[in-house]
Amino acid sequence: MRGNAPAALFVLAVLVLPAAAPSLAASLPTRVGQCSETVITVLASRLEKTPESGSAVEFENGGYQVSYDTIPEVQRSRVGDRVRMCLVSIPTGCPKGDVRGRIYKTTNLRTGQSWELPDSQHSCGGA
Repeated sequence: MRGNAPAALFVLAVLVLPAAAPSLAASLPTRVGQCSETVITVLASRLEKTPESGSAVEFENGGYQVSYDTIPEVQRSRVGDRVRMCLVSIPTGCPKGDVRGRIYKTTNLRTGQSWELPDSQHSCGGA
């Protein structure tokens, strides 16, 4: 039986470890021009229970995008769709600690459609 211990551990690792493995989504891009892939976790309107209030989308990597307008490309997406997020711009002259206003271009890898939206309803220093 001793001779089979490594094989048994290998089988255990193959069966158990993937279930315990962390998410495969990359973290948010931090430099302009940098991209990462993630998954849509929430599709909603900008204001809760107000469908005509714009679009909002959340991602597995902690990212969030929002618009006062309803964005058709976001509306055609589905929870679980894989996307590529690229950081397009970072605002300058922001108060210390206020990191709002980053703009990301997101491409849905299922539909091939893209949208460009900020991570907050207001840029840094705003309301």
